[in-house]
Amino acid sequence: MPGSTAGDGWLRGRIMSADWDREVDFLVVGSGGGGMAAALAAVDVGLDTLIVEKSRHFGGTTALSGGGIWVPDNPALRRKGRGDDRETIRTYLRRLTEGKVPEARIDAFVDQGPPALELLEKNRWMRFAWVKGYPDYHPEVEGGSPLGRSIEALPVDTRKLGEDEATLPRNGLKGPLGLWITARNYHDLAMVKRTWRGRGASVVAAWRVSTNLVRRRHMAATGRALVTRLRLAVRDAGVPLWLETPMTELVVEDGTVRGVVVERDGRPTRIGARHGVLLASGGFDHNAEMRREYLPEGGQADVSGGAPGNTGEGILAGRALGAAVDLMDDAWWMPSVRHPSGAVIPLVSERSIPRSVIVSGRTGERFTNEAAPYVNFVHDQLDGGHVPLWFVMDATARARYPFAQVLPGAEFHRSFYDGGVMYRAGTLEELAGRIGVPAGALTATVERFNRFARDGKDTDFGRGDSAYDRYYGDPTLPNPTLDVIEKSPFYAIRVEAGDLGTKGGLVCDENSRVLRPDGSAIEGLYGTGNTTASVMGNDYPGPGGTIGPSIVFGYIAARHAAARAAAPADSERIA
Repeated sequence: MPGSTAGDGWLRGRIMSADWDREVDFLVVGSGGGGMAAALAAVDVGLDTLIVEKSRHFGGTTALSGGGIWVPDNPALRRKGRGDDRETIRTYLRRLTEGKVPEARIDAFVDQGPPALELLEKNRWMRFAWVKGYPDYHPEVEGGSPLGRSIEALPVDTRKLGEDEATLPRNGLKGPLGLWITARNYHDLAMVKRTWRGRGASVVAAWRVSTNLVRRRHMAATGRALVTRLRLAVRDAGVPLWLETPMTELVVEDGTVRGVVVERDGRPTRIGARHGVLLASGGFDHNAEMRREYLPEGGQADVSGGAPGNTGEGILAGRALGAAVDLMDDAWWMPSVRHPSGAVIPLVSERSIPRSVIVSGRTGERFTNEAAPYVNFVHDQLDGGHVPLWFVMDATARARYPFAQVLPGAEFHRSFYDGGVMYRAGTLEELAGRIGVPAGALTATVERFNRFARDGKDTDFGRGDSAYDRYYGDPTLPNPTLDVIEKSPFYAIRVEAGDLGTKGGLVCDENSRVLRPDGSAIEGLYGTGNTTASVMGNDYPGPGGTIGPSIVFGYIAARHAAARAAAPADSERIA
């Protein structure tokens, strides 16, 4: 098992303080959104802080993401009159987590989320906007919001990073010729062939490209904007960030984590942490052994959009100290297309495209609501053993809507067809033969779906019933997610059970302290983000349901470490 794989290498015995190469108050392992936010929180309470990062890039998976932050009742929402009642939020999260997450941890997220974002906004670089109309993922559940609670960082010119710009990773959401697209922009641009708002968004996009070329700006939006702003804030705060510095050992003395050993410039470097070590190093996205051991059949292949360096070191290190783990069989699942080049392309908006269905590769039949939140969609896929899947659409859908980062009406590169990722045929029967599903089943599936489309109601799976389903649909249709599949040629694209990162990890309490199976805390060790078992349990509350909690529990960890430093006996809870 992974704990034994790590062996005693993660645990070093007594090292006297004189042996430290560097000593700080608070050490953060990992430079994603949670790690950098924690560093800012630590400096705010007077802790000398250092961030170490395994990769040659900063930002972790946050930099590769859509960059949404789901923290209800935060300042950006309040400014728009979208503040929340505490009990409403608690009710929503209790419904989603179904008793699998301690209420004290849910309450810590709810109560400390707003002050965590208030602290970030004190910094001149940290600026956010509400993604108006992007619903919570379960708006019909008590406490859910059809207008949404997600915020995103405002776009920023990455030239402000100076030399650090070279260590900002690219992500697949960056447009051509420097085009920057926010979450809200993408919602409108996806309908460029269908609505005046979409056409207007395309004019704005063209203006952005031209002004970027003239002004030579390097604009970033989404996750790149968030980590750029965090990096600028961390730099202003005087927090060093050491890249290409993987953690190799945790140092423990008398049952308390006192520091770490890292590899820097090819040699071991011992870093003492007087008041705490925070593990914010991501999940086990790209650790083949851990994926085989923990994730369910059908989800073990590495089709992950997590940062390349996420191989579970933080989880392994905690396990070696006797930490408890939970939710290890789950992930932030995302139906994805594997580009022939190897890149993973998430399917978010595409699953709401009218004139399309997703069918099982075994049966040729639908098995769930295609437009459902992506984690729930893949849960249904894996529970039913539907691997692989085929996304089937007609020529009209291909002409009207973007798909897998290919513009409406544009032809897919020949490599998609040559690599067996995509097929095209003149009839559904011919298409079924090419993808290896029963021809009669696929034809019957489409015929049944077309009846639903004409009626405007999917009586099998309720596609289009939720505000979330409709968000990425076509607003010119009575049911934005339903229209008949009838125009040749027909297309089938292979869909994998991908993920945005793993969801299981170290069990932490409401103060972000890493816990043993008996509930006792490993003193001096904290966790946040995908290194820990998610506060969201097996579900996903809304856009940014990964980054939001990572920021909040990083903030909590820093404050608890500061209180522990001031009065160790009185640091049981930071209010």
